[in-house]
Amino acid sequence: MHTWKMWAICTALAAYLPEEQALRQACLSCDATQSCNCSFMGLDFIPPGLTGKITVLNLAHNRIKVIRTHDLQKAVNLRTLLLQSNQISSIDEDSFGSQGKLELLDLSNNSLAHLSPVWFGPLFSLQHLRIQGNSYSDLGESSPFSSLRNLSSLHLGNPQFSIIRQGNFEGIVFLNTLRIDGDNLSQYEPGSLKSIRKINHMIISIRRIDVFSAVIRDLLHSAIWLDVRKLAFSVPEKIQLLRIMSSSFAKKISLKQCLFTDATVPEIVSILEGMPKLMEVEMKDCTLLGTGKWYKQIHANQSQSLRILTIENLSIEEFYLFTDLQSVLDLLSLFRKVTVENTKVFLVPCKLSQHLLSLEYLDLSANLLGDQSLEHSACQGAWPSLQTLNLSQNSLSDLKMTGKSLFHLRNLNLLDISENNFGEIPDMCEWPENLKYLNLSSTQIPKLTTCIPSTLEVLDVSANNLQDFGLQLPFLKELYLTKNHLKTLPEATDIPNLVAMSISRNKLNSFSKEELTVRGAQVGSVQLSLMECHRSLLVSLICTLVFLFILILVVVGYKYHAVWYMRMTWAWLQAKRKPKRAPTKDICYDAFVSYSENDSNWVENIMVQQLEQACPPFRLCLHKRDFVPGKWIVDNIIDSIEKSHKTLFVLSEHFVQSEWCKYELDFSHFRLFDENNDVAILILLEPIQSQAIPKRFCKLRKIMNTKTYLEWPPDEEQQQMFWENLKAALKS
Repeated sequence: MHTWKMWAICTALAAYLPEEQALRQACLSCDATQSCNCSFMGLDFIPPGLTGKITVLNLAHNRIKVIRTHDLQKAVNLRTLLLQSNQISSIDEDSFGSQGKLELLDLSNNSLAHLSPVWFGPLFSLQHLRIQGNSYSDLGESSPFSSLRNLSSLHLGNPQFSIIRQGNFEGIVFLNTLRIDGDNLSQYEPGSLKSIRKINHMIISIRRIDVFSAVIRDLLHSAIWLDVRKLAFSVPEKIQLLRIMSSSFAKKISLKQCLFTDATVPEIVSILEGMPKLMEVEMKDCTLLGTGKWYKQIHANQSQSLRILTIENLSIEEFYLFTDLQSVLDLLSLFRKVTVENTKVFLVPCKLSQHLLSLEYLDLSANLLGDQSLEHSACQGAWPSLQTLNLSQNSLSDLKMTGKSLFHLRNLNLLDISENNFGEIPDMCEWPENLKYLNLSSTQIPKLTTCIPSTLEVLDVSANNLQDFGLQLPFLKELYLTKNHLKTLPEATDIPNLVAMSISRNKLNSFSKEELTVRGAQVGSVQLSLMECHRSLLVSLICTLVFLFILILVVVGYKYHAVWYMRMTWAWLQAKRKPKRAPTKDICYDAFVSYSENDSNWVENIMVQQLEQACPPFRLCLHKRDFVPGKWIVDNIIDSIEKSHKTLFVLSEHFVQSEWCKYELDFSHFRLFDENNDVAILILLEPIQSQAIPKRFCKLRKIMNTKTYLEWPPDEEQQQMFWENLKAALKS
């Protein structure tokens, strides 16, 4: 019995371990955190070996085409399953049968041609579902989401998505976010979205106003934030279809990538102003075709709820012709927060500014306001309640004039004029009396003066050219000095109430504990970078690492003959610059002889005697005898080869092992073997295999394998024939 139990345990382990191993092989990033990241791995199937331990499985950006019944069967504790950007076109009906704990499922950007309610039936814990970017044209005849009682966010739609039917959203009572990508949505059955009682954020991308009007009719009392994208408000007659929006209880309207014209703006404003609970209007990345000459008068009802207006990246092609907005003056008196960013605003009309009676926050960043236009925009009586003003990234250049233009704003306490180009600043300036926060970062200021108001509690002068900080700011609590050229800390007595200071990326070498003491009270905490805390240690560490890197390069270079290759490259470049063949009149030798010093006895006492005393005699070039003293060895070799009719290589074991011969052989073979002729003559003093020749000399190895060579015979009777053959080769 004991034996059978052991056998059963071993069998179970043997079956379990291969699954674990298979998963690790397919997905190397599975770790102890119970998360597996298998994205971008070229997988064609969901990998085997998934277990109940895994809670997060990322299979995005692979080539998975099908989800089978058994693929996820054992992953019973999955909370997150990411399958986006695959090629999934088929899902077995009970593929998600074991995923009762799943909270997020992403099937976006696949090839699903239809959606089945059976897939989502077991997913009673699902909160987030993303199925956009597939190829289905509708959601089916009934609701695929009827069992998803805990669903919080749903993203659906694609370029082929064309129809929404009644009952498609049955079972969903509340959604935090519903996003429909319906660029080509052409049919909407009334009542389709009415079953959802509340949608905190409704995002719809749509191009047809008539379809959008039908959708809005079902969202009058359920959508809190209505986010509309890619809709063209260009035909005045069609805008009348949106009159139903005036009955909407939405608190926020966002219009993104939309199109407006001078003819439709008055109607849209009238509709928005009629919405009883609307508090905020947002326009981003929209286009206005016109110059503000609205042909229909805008009737001001002064909405009692609308308080926030945000306009970002509004494109007005003829912005320089835009009118002074007289027709909307009465609409603006109740706005408290206005943002007009990156919209090429170069002037705010004085009358418009004076009508913004309740305005507390104004953001005009990334526009074209200059010193003169700011003076006109902030005229007397303008923005009487303003507390926060952002003028960053404009065209301001005179700090004194900027302060003077804003001097009358008694309630202003925060001013951001960063990323302008002030440069030198004067000694005296006028500022609003209650100014507490001033941002002058990235304004090219080389030196701070008493132009900076003494009432400040927060000052940001980061990213300038400051060499020192000598201002007395008795109320300052926060100081930001990063990315300057400071060499010392500010005097503690000048800023006695300082609570926080950022001073990284300066030129501070060191500072003492006493410098961080303000009237006897030490700073609570100091956060310094590793470079600022341990500069000497860090420099030493860097030098050590550089030395080790160079040492490794030297060792690797020596092992793999890097110097040799560099010398060879230089020799090759020199050889390539010279003509292929020297003129006949420049040929001085019958042969250049390349040999090892260990074979010099045979070369100098036997071969030279035989050839130079022959009739007629041969003239040989020997490095010992004929190289020019003082000339670089490479030049000597190349010149001698070029002035020789042939080149004799006396090969032996000594030749192959000699570093000198390796250099000499390779220096020469660039020239010899590129000419595709028989200028090379190989003499074997002793038997040698071509494999013994270093692989670097591939051309020499090739010659030994494809051409004949002369072999020195030990038998004296055959030596005469050897000399005759050598002389014949030299004459050829």
